[in-house]
Amino acid sequence: MTRTITLDEALAQCPVAAILRGVRPEEVIAHGEALHAAGIRVVEVPLNSPEPLLSIARLAERFGEAMFVGAGTVLTVQGVADVRQAQGRLIVAPNTDPEVIRASLAGGLVPVPGFATATEAFVALAAGARRLKHFPAVSYGPQHLRQLKAVLPAEASVWVTGGVGPGDIKSWREAGAAAFGIGGELYRPGQSPAETLTKARALVMAARS
Repeated sequence: MTRTITLDEALAQCPVAAILRGVRPEEVIAHGEALHAAGIRVVEVPLNSPEPLLSIARLAERFGEAMFVGAGTVLTVQGVADVRQAQGRLIVAPNTDPEVIRASLAGGLVPVPGFATATEAFVALAAGARRLKHFPAVSYGPQHLRQLKAVLPAEASVWVTGGVGPGDIKSWREAGAAAFGIGGELYRPGQSPAETLTKARALVMAARS
């Protein structure tokens, strides 16, 4: 029996979390195939996508052992429960909500709450999060993260999301980013799986270099 990949293992293969905002259930497997072929091993479907739980369930069924699948834009405790029911394992949010973080951990899921300030980061850490999503990254820039990393605990892993593309990865990595949540630079509703594959390959090349 194949062992299910962990989040640490998935990010070690490629430190990119693909965000399929707006993807439809009938096309999600084709785009998942493209991401996997390119080398991406973490994928999230935001809950403001069409029928997101169905897409998550299909991805989890098809790639559950080989990819770490979950949801983005998870804003409520009920959302956490819904994602868990769909066999998602990742709970990504644009904000810091201690209740959502605690519900994720209680359900055996991995929370990645959003933060912009030191206050939000430490609230998330106090609630039990160990991975933090710096969002929207483009609004703050790598120097902002560099200053925050000086006070955050070493074990806090920071993902940067929001306006980040292949050309930005080097500067964010130098500022202390551990992983990259990539949405619009990777996937936009209506694009073909072939486009997803091309964009994903460019991202993987930049992330691994």
